[in-house]
Amino acid sequence: MAKIDVFFKAMNDHRATEFYLASESEPQFKTASGIQAVSKQKFSNQEVMGLLSEIMSPAEREKLMDQPKVEFTYKGPVGEYHGTVSMEGHSIKAVFLPAGAAAPHQEAPAAAPAASAPAPTPATSVSGSYKPAEIDKLLHLLVERKGSDLHLSAAERPCVRIDGDIKKLEEYPVMSPDDTRRILLEIAGPRYRQQYEEHHDTDFAYEIPGLARFRVNYFSDRKGMGGVLRVIPSKTVTVEDLKLSLAIQNLCYLSKGLVLVTGPTGSGKSTTLCALVDLINRTRSDHIITLEDPIEFVHENKKCLVNQREIGSHTDSFKNALRAALREDPDIVLVGEMRDLETISIAIETAETGHLVFGTLHTSTAASTVDRVIEQFPPDRQEQIRVMMSESLKGIVAQTLCKKIGGGRVAAMEVLFGIPAVSNLIREGKTYQLPSIIQTNRKMGMVMLNDALMEIVKKKIVEPKDAYIKSMDKIDLLNQLKRDGFDTSFVDEVR
Repeated sequence: MAKIDVFFKAMNDHRATEFYLASESEPQFKTASGIQAVSKQKFSNQEVMGLLSEIMSPAEREKLMDQPKVEFTYKGPVGEYHGTVSMEGHSIKAVFLPAGAAAPHQEAPAAAPAASAPAPTPATSVSGSYKPAEIDKLLHLLVERKGSDLHLSAAERPCVRIDGDIKKLEEYPVMSPDDTRRILLEIAGPRYRQQYEEHHDTDFAYEIPGLARFRVNYFSDRKGMGGVLRVIPSKTVTVEDLKLSLAIQNLCYLSKGLVLVTGPTGSGKSTTLCALVDLINRTRSDHIITLEDPIEFVHENKKCLVNQREIGSHTDSFKNALRAALREDPDIVLVGEMRDLETISIAIETAETGHLVFGTLHTSTAASTVDRVIEQFPPDRQEQIRVMMSESLKGIVAQTLCKKIGGGRVAAMEVLFGIPAVSNLIREGKTYQLPSIIQTNRKMGMVMLNDALMEIVKKKIVEPKDAYIKSMDKIDLLNQLKRDGFDTSFVDEVR
């Protein structure tokens, strides 16, 4: 069954005579009472093409590359429909009506009235590729070389990040500002183009079927337009792949509470969260809602029902989506980024009211994470938030990525669990004592970051120098390295 069939079924149920589907617009039905929005969800160009590609033949899709309009007939499980797909600028429009009916209108309505038909909405993970883009060759090369990021900057050669290091692609010429802009804007939908033109930056996801998804960011600098595309593996990452400890995995079996995965940008937070959500999806029978900007890893329903919502495409903001999630019968909520006071406040309240909430922050240690959350609030509310945090916090995983010997990267994780001693320290404002609690509760699976770094150094996974660079307490790590007989002569060159 194709994903678009849910619309055709709803079309039959509502006795609609036409179904309009267009990029950056709400899907709409034409019924005897007029035009009605099917849902409030707006699909990007890629998502519209993803829906259409499942019901169009390769030849029909190829025609669309050269012709302004393509007509075809689709026979599915709920009936036979005549479709007309057209390209207008960078937008895709499609009109469907039951086979044998009169020819469809050429233009879908520009807007729908407030009333919406209660039709089902397909999964938000729908995606597809209209045609190969010029940038795809570089992205294939990025994946082949096992890189993490592709950097395109005006007046510079393309660069890739491999094992943490930026490397220029010497086989490619220096890109002019016009070339850079043309290549980058080719894969951006109208909404993201407009967002870039207005704000000089934007974020979205791009997918090459069979290769990978990419998290995309565009920006402007003194030379012109630039972009960074980060690889999101097409395969869902598992806790087994990441070798997450059983203690961390046990966080997935909680019925309520707040779990934070933290670390600097590019430290693998999204990957760790993906593995935890996948474990829940495989082992529990619950409702998971993820709020992401953009959607990175795609989770198909396994034992759980998973709804993935993208900020900007399916909802206006994290805080609005989080408020709405409380009315959507969730068991588990993932908040991709806890960016502001209101989002953090709602996340804590959500955890307190019987839901398991996963979130991220850009903090480097467990203690600094607690402080960051509390300091987001005005002084007159901080005492209340300390109490709420002490009761709702169940775990913090603060991680950083280190270069592996021989290539690749590995995460070192500081782990804190919300045991009574931790709750008391948070309530009393003594977060500076949290490292001592971690050290005295190692048997429970708690780990200091330096201990995690020392473990991967001893196993000869990471060089002592690279562990030292990533440490937040360099004096302590240096003492541990010296005590265990490691050469620390590198210290002078990295200071």
